Amino acid sequence: MEYNNILVVEDEKNIYDVIKAYLEKEGFNVYIADDGKIALEIFGKEDIHLIILDLMIPEISGEEVCKRIRARSDVPIIMLTAKTHEDDRIEGLTIGADDYVLKPFSPRELVTRVKALLRRAYPHSRPSAEKLSFNNGDLEIEVEKMVVRKNNINVNLTTNEFKILLALISNQNMVLSRDQLIVSAFGHEYEGFDRTIDTHIKNIRQKIETNPKTPDYIHTVYGAGYKFQVETS
Repeated sequence: MEYNNILVVEDEKNIYDVIKAYLEKEGFNVYIADDGKIALEIFGKEDIHLIILDLMIPEISGEEVCKRIRARSDVPIIMLTAKTHEDDRIEGLTIGADDYVLKPFSPRELVTRVKALLRRAYPHSRPSAEKLSFNNGDLEIEVEKMVVRKNNINVNLTTNEFKILLALISNQNMVLSRDQLIVSAFGHEYEGFDRTIDTHIKNIRQKIETNPKTPDYIHTVYGAGYKFQVETS
């Protein structure tokens, strides 16, 4: 099953147009509600898998929408707001939000958070293929079994290395900063330093690249982060 129906609750057209464009580019179905009343109506009618919810919306506040939805559903909710005070963030998480994004925000980072939250909420939705194959079988991955093979030989990745590799593949051709990669692979609860990502990447390259110094799969984008880019077979 594909978990790709996203409800965006935002009353500023320029903002929801950007969010909608970025999400649709990644294959999501996007529903727009520009006030709290419409949001609840859409949620009651459609099979929504994740909600991006602005707090400051007309008719019914974002906080109240969150409370009403959380009373009957565990659907993942990302709160989107210009409120910067720590107490506001704590309140949002207390009433049931799963994540919190401050305006102004990076649309690409928001998409990364959406994907990360969907993977945690719906574990079986991670790359839908049972087996991923790259470069005519040079690199193969069995997602559910956490098995990685290079030239038909099993490669022993640690759990964290596998999560990072899967996060990169899930955002194929997109550059992820260290912070974005941490969120996508581990969630916001991760307490490691962002520079540990470099060590993990180095170790993954040693295991899956023919020549780690000139990688075929995990590419460094200097000053920006990393991306997984290759032709699939």
